[in-house]
Parts: sequence; structure tokens; C-alpha cells
Amino acid sequence: MREAPSVCVVGGGPAGYTCAFRAADLGLRVTLIEQHETLGGVCLNRGCIPSKALLRIARVIRETQELESAGLTFEHPRIDLERLRSFKVEIVRKLTSGLADLAGRRGVEVIRGRARLAGGLQVEIDSDGNTRAKGFDRIVLATGSGASIPDVLRLDDERVWDSTRALDLPQIPRRLLVVGGGYVGLELASIYAALGSEVTVVEMMPRVLAGADGELVRILQRRLIREAVGIRTGCRVVDVELRSAGIDVTLKDATKTERVQCDALLVTVGRVPDSGSLALERAGVDVDRRGFVLVDEFNRTSVAGILAIGDVAGKPMLAHKGYYEGRRVAEMLAGKEVRYERAPVPSVVFTDPEIAWCGLDEEAARREGLEVLTARFRWGASGRAIAEGRPEGMTKLVIERGAGRVLGVAIVGSQAGELIGEALVALQAGVTVDDWGEVIHPHPTFSETLQDAIAEVLGRPVHTVRR
Repeated sequence: MREAPSVCVVGGGPAGYTCAFRAADLGLRVTLIEQHETLGGVCLNRGCIPSKALLRIARVIRETQELESAGLTFEHPRIDLERLRSFKVEIVRKLTSGLADLAGRRGVEVIRGRARLAGGLQVEIDSDGNTRAKGFDRIVLATGSGASIPDVLRLDDERVWDSTRALDLPQIPRRLLVVGGGYVGLELASIYAALGSEVTVVEMMPRVLAGADGELVRILQRRLIREAVGIRTGCRVVDVELRSAGIDVTLKDATKTERVQCDALLVTVGRVPDSGSLALERAGVDVDRRGFVLVDEFNRTSVAGILAIGDVAGKPMLAHKGYYEGRRVAEMLAGKEVRYERAPVPSVVFTDPEIAWCGLDEEAARREGLEVLTARFRWGASGRAIAEGRPEGMTKLVIERGAGRVLGVAIVGSQAGELIGEALVALQAGVTVDDWGEVIHPHPTFSETLQDAIAEVLGRPVHTVRR
């Protein structure tokens, strides 16, 4: 009997392990090379999962403070930093040990080491102090991404953190300066503000969360400011001086230059593809000027038999995009028919309130030549939001005028990341607002805000007055 094709997956993050597991399930011989001790990549070990564990802690702290208005008073929380670290580590350990078990059950060969291309479909593996070359029928690159650190902030000091260091909770600084107002910066700012730090976020762009709907971002920003998170936009760091009493940071905006002091400096200005160590030039794999591996719509690189998925293959650099690509590539390598579909990729910022969006916003739809109308439902008219003390949310729809096709959905509010799932199904299925308007939503729920936004489009609002 003919031996099954061999596949080497380089990188054990969300894209890599999904590809490896699915390929093994389909009968391929799979080798998964991961340079770190555990599978799961940045997302599970040093990003998505530990940050959500700490965001839950932050949310509980804030809720106890908010309930004072309802007559419930709690003692100020006493934070045992060592136990909090252990809580986060244990969550990560459970998940990474689960991945190791799943790999073993599937017969995936996991090699701890570094891999680089050696020409053709050969991979050079450095493991346990030894280097060996091995050939495969197919190679899938899934090495992910790493933090981008500007030269002015590339400082060898334990008080200068990247996101990984911040999630290790080295201390709760009295004053924390966060450089970068993207989703990582704002999530970590929320965590440390709840834990007691005086937090300031500095963003070079005119507003934080540049990729999100500005109208919704303003709602989030107002709440962050109420939670004592200072936000300075259109501002950049031009100099940093490390002193024993603190860190002096020189900031410059359009009108002035000033010096501020902090006790810890967190740098979250973006991520870059982790492709530099792969020796791509040996195999002739093309990359763009930023280091992303160039791929076609089926994740094939410029070299036959070599594919790339996840962060290293381009934006959006999101774990769920990696899951999707990993599964599709595995099925393609196993000989299954894989159609190219432009599936909507959701984005979620797990601040408090959360922001989530998918599909096109107004500007993008108009750039594509579409005539659109928008509907907004403000959560101040939502019974569930009022009962939960979270009336500041908004659900916004972008609709193709005439056809009634849903083009995009954006939500800011409690559990927005959960609510966006329904919107994704509607977009993927090409649902019109007329069809969606016939869906019965449970009451009282946050999901009703989608129903109410649709009612605005259809001209039959109940909880607001027709304009």
C-alpha cells in the first residue's frame, strides 16, 4: 500500500496545530516543529488566553465598584500577586497540556526545535543540540509573529515591557505608560488600571483603535477615561531616559513637547511576521518588504509544495484567521476540494466594553461603489443593558440600499465579542434585513440589540421613536 504523503508544519500556534491536527485526521504523516516548550503559540501561552484570564479579574473588580450605586459595598480588593500569577499560569497549563495530548492521540510527531528551509522541500532542524535535514512532500510555514519594538524604545531594562512581560505581572506599577493604542495596548491598560495603576495610553495616530468604527471607539474611550485610563492621541515618544526613581519619557504632539515620568513603560505598537529565521531565500520563497510570506488565495507560496498560514502569511493577524487557514490547507493537502471564499473575518477588542466588528464599514462600502444606509441602536433603550448597568453600548449595521443586504456589523458593549457571531452567520449567508428581521430573539438579552437595529432599518422601531 502506498505510504501517505508527509507534511512538515513549522510552528505550533493556532494556525500550525490546527493544520497539523486536521492533516493527521485525514491520514497524512505529520511532523510539527515548535521551538518553544509547549504548543499553542503566542495566543495561548503569551497573548489571547492569559490576557482574557486577567481581563476577567479586572471586570470583577470594576463590577464590585459599580454595585455601590445599587447598595452593595465590598472591601477594596487585596491583590496577592503571586497567586494571581499562578491562576493565570494554571489556565495556560491546562490548555497546553491538552494540546500535547491531542497531538499524541493523533500520531503527530512533535519536535522541539528550530526549523529553517534548506532548499527544495528539505527542512533543517536544530533540536537538542543537534542539526539534521529531513525531506517532506509538503511544508507549511506557520511561525506567527512577534512584537515590534521601535529603536527609541528598544531598551534593556526590566521596567520596559512588551505584552509578554506585562502579562507575567512583574509588579503593579504606580504609574504605567502604554505606548500604542491598539487592541493589545488598550486591553492591558484596562487590566492594570483595574489593578490600581495610574495608566496613560499614548497613540501616534489621531485616535486609538484605528481599524475600528470611530463612532464606537468614542464610546469605549469615554468609559476608559472614567476608569482613570488617560488617552493621548496624535502623540509619539521621542526620547526615553532611565533613572533610578523612574522612567522619563519625552512626548511630542502637534503643539508641544513635554516630559512625563512613569514607573513602567509598556510597548505595544504592533507586530511583525516571524519569518527572519526560516532562511526562506534558500528555497526561493518570496516575501514582501515587511517580511510577510507572499501567498495566493489558497495559501500557496512562490515555491511549489511550500505553503504559509497565520500571521506569517499576512494580515489580519488574528488567531481565528489562522485556525481557518490551517484547516483549509490541511484539507487541500489531503486532496479535498477547497473553494476560495472571501469569508468575513471578525475583529474583537476585549476591553470593557468590548468592541467587535465584521464586514464593511460605511467608508469601505462606499469605496467599493455601493450605496449604503446605516442603522444605529443605542443601548440606553435596551432593558438588559439598563439592568446590567451597561447602557453605553451601540449596535450599528451597514446595509446595501435597495437590495437590503447586510454588508457590515459593528458593536460596542458588554459581550460584543459573543454577539458578533450571529452577525457573521448573516454576512456569510448573504442574509437581507427582511429575512433577519423575522428572527425571534430571546428577551431580555443583549442579542436583542441586533433585532432593534434591524427594526430601525425596516422602519418599525419599538424601543425608540422613528426618525
